[in-house]
Amino acid sequence: MALGKDYVAQDCSIARALEVVGERWTLLIVRDALYGVRRYNDFLVHLGIPRAVLAARLQSLTDAGVLEKRPCPEAPRRHEYVVTERGRALWPTLRALGTWGRDTFADGKPLRYFRHAACGTELGLTAECPACGGLVPLEDVEMLPGPGLDPDPADPVSRAMLGPRRLLQPVRIDPV
Repeated sequence: MALGKDYVAQDCSIARALEVVGERWTLLIVRDALYGVRRYNDFLVHLGIPRAVLAARLQSLTDAGVLEKRPCPEAPRRHEYVVTERGRALWPTLRALGTWGRDTFADGKPLRYFRHAACGTELGLTAECPACGGLVPLEDVEMLPGPGLDPDPADPVSRAMLGPRRLLQPVRIDPV
């Protein structure tokens, strides 16, 4: 029996979610958007994704209401992709998936740390603050490089994300 191309026959919330985020590049695009990547070319450079695939995934994420396409403030003829409330709701899932990947497959050197900016506590499994209690708003999450992160990455987006920064703050690449 051939594997279907969708999950419409599945009566399952996970299957419905996979219809939107189940393709291999999609969660990486959402991750980057949460990290502050907004421009098409920045996604392209940072992910190393084929152009046609990126265009299709950005369109599907926009259609699903996970991202919103807006004119870029600095260049109105260009567009940027901003995370919507629906996209923000994926953060605890991405945090948990990242923690699982780090604990299961990493060599013990975290690539990034995520902490509650208000108190400095590292976030828990699903983006909650163990010290303060409750889910930390994305604007209050600070991302810091860990010891496993390449200190001299080749692409400008990775270089722009080397220092401490708040999630959702736009990544801006300085012109060379």
